[in-house]
Amino acid sequence: MKIQKSLIAASVLAALTSTTAFAEEPQKTDDVIERLKITGEKQEGYKASSAEGATKLGLSLKETPQAVTVITQQQMKDFGLDDINSVLDSAAAVNVENVETDRVYYTSRGFELNNFQVDGLGLPLINSNTHGRIDTALYERVEVIHGANGIMTGVGSPAATVNMVRKRPTSETQVSIEGSLASWSNKRLEVDASGKLTDRIRARFVAAADNGESYLDRYESDTKIFYGVVDFTLTDNTILTVGHSEHKSQADGNMWGALTLYYGDGTPTNFDESTNIAADWSHWDVSESRSFVDVETALSENWNLRAAYNRVRTDEDSLLFYTYLADAEVGLDPETGLGLVGYGSEYDLDDKQDMFDVYANGSFEAWGQLHEVVVGANYSRLDYTDSSLYDFHTGNGFPAMPSLKDWDGNTPLPEFTDGQDGSVIDNTQKAVYAQARFSLSNNFKVLVGGRYNDFTTDGIGYGVDQSRDDAQFIPYFGVTYAINDALTTYASYTETFLAQTEQNRNFERLDPLTGKNSEVGFKADLFDEKALLSASYFHIEQDNLAVSDGEAENPSTGVPEPVYRAAEGISSQGIEIELAGEIIQGLQGQVSATAFSVDGDQQVEDYTAEKLFRTSLTYQFQNLPELKVGATYQWKDETSRVQGTVGPMYDNAGETIITRQPAYGLLGLMASWQVTDALSVRVNGYNVTDEKYLNSLYWAQGFYGAPANYSATVSYQF
Repeated sequence: MKIQKSLIAASVLAALTSTTAFAEEPQKTDDVIERLKITGEKQEGYKASSAEGATKLGLSLKETPQAVTVITQQQMKDFGLDDINSVLDSAAAVNVENVETDRVYYTSRGFELNNFQVDGLGLPLINSNTHGRIDTALYERVEVIHGANGIMTGVGSPAATVNMVRKRPTSETQVSIEGSLASWSNKRLEVDASGKLTDRIRARFVAAADNGESYLDRYESDTKIFYGVVDFTLTDNTILTVGHSEHKSQADGNMWGALTLYYGDGTPTNFDESTNIAADWSHWDVSESRSFVDVETALSENWNLRAAYNRVRTDEDSLLFYTYLADAEVGLDPETGLGLVGYGSEYDLDDKQDMFDVYANGSFEAWGQLHEVVVGANYSRLDYTDSSLYDFHTGNGFPAMPSLKDWDGNTPLPEFTDGQDGSVIDNTQKAVYAQARFSLSNNFKVLVGGRYNDFTTDGIGYGVDQSRDDAQFIPYFGVTYAINDALTTYASYTETFLAQTEQNRNFERLDPLTGKNSEVGFKADLFDEKALLSASYFHIEQDNLAVSDGEAENPSTGVPEPVYRAAEGISSQGIEIELAGEIIQGLQGQVSATAFSVDGDQQVEDYTAEKLFRTSLTYQFQNLPELKVGATYQWKDETSRVQGTVGPMYDNAGETIITRQPAYGLLGLMASWQVTDALSVRVNGYNVTDEKYLNSLYWAQGFYGAPANYSATVSYQF
């Protein structure tokens, strides 16, 4: 039925196209694509030439006046980056905040990263986090546009925008099958087939299944993906693309919250890496359906018109088990480990997203120079409902916990029939935007533009009126100057705006998040243009950032919930350096370093890793081209979190309790062998030095990252 709706939409668009065109024998699909450049340039190795999520002017990365990281298909394949979190762990400046197993936050440049898009369309994440495992099988590459993205996004934070670019049909017939076996009985199978069906039609199909256990006790996950996309050449000037995907992520033994990180006397807990607070009946299932229609037509030799529609439907069902301190002043007993209470809940979420975008882009000549322009409009709607249920009557909803060292997840399933509450929220965004790049000379370009956003929210969330109506104009300004053919300098400025969903202790919504973002830098082609070096300095100011303010009892449900406060005057400034591409013959790589400082809120300063180093390198031997070896190294500096003070029953009463995660680095290794033209094998090792570390201190709780683990992959292409 869902696929039918996409085909109906495609038929409507086709009907709007002149019927006489079919009598004229349209050109082949690949000829039309080459003229319209709808799919961008093919990426090879670790150097990308462009990023669709940065502008709609078709600029190269060197011409774009912002720092941009692109994780290419080759890098994802070499290091087995099969989910979005492993991809972003490899990207410059991004911190993946794994606060739980199936609910993940992201930060960059010291701010919350909540702008996620697919093919340039998307709304800020609900509650600023992702749920479940997001597989990357259907994506060609992942782009990270650093800083505020005022023109393309309009709403969101000044951290970054993540744009996941779907795979599209190819003119050449290609079929690949890939299977993997990994630690903890993990298994993966992926199939990717693409090619021409006729001279006017191309298609691609991708399917993947990923299943396995974990280093965490009781945790298992199962992911299945199906994706199909078809290109139709409607006329000599028009191409239509229709696609649909189904993504199902199922987790058993998932965490809700995480481990308590300190004892009552302030000493740190040091549990085994496998420790999991989940009950044996815990689960979190996420099903997502995405349909899209994309049509592009050449209005003239210099102007194109493109219209896109994305439809997303998500259904989440979960049984959750949380642990909290029965008496925060007493805390966990340092001798027995007792002091925790369980907290069960049934949580369900359904959301519907519909996004429309239409724009025209082109060029014109004036004053002896060629100038580019894009004008467009966007309409997005997000409706979601969620509900929570508890058990206040049987005693199973809030059981006393044994020591986590003795916890095996065995606790009776509560009767989730009490305290029902939830949300019914409708969000609507309307926007118009325009951007132009004026060539003041052959070397000096000026980008000016802006986006007017009208963002409205209606509905009730857990007994609180969530209605808001916020509108703002977001300006954008950028300049580039090509010092020579290889070196370009740039500067840019934009602002940010986001209507927030977080609530304060009175369960009132926080005011919109606003900020200013400026950046200067340079980009240089190196090694015969086989690699790109980027360096930037950024400065960000932001007001009303939502910062955790502990918990408060919701007057509607009587249950403690996380609450937030608005931090004023937070700023971040620092540098980013990245090198991507072929460094010497046979050596492909991406190397990045980030160093910045956050000022204005001590808690944000403490839990934010302000120095990051990321590298991914592979070397293909010239005298033995079948062999490729590689390594990754991801380093971040120390983080910490103030947890309160020691209670009066301990000898060190009044002492500040601080959880610290020292600086650490994770080393990964890979080797692959091209057995024949079609058959290859690859082995990967992750955290091969077996570093023990906490995933994140974004919350007061946390859990440990995966110890050393390995995988073996066989690929066959024909």
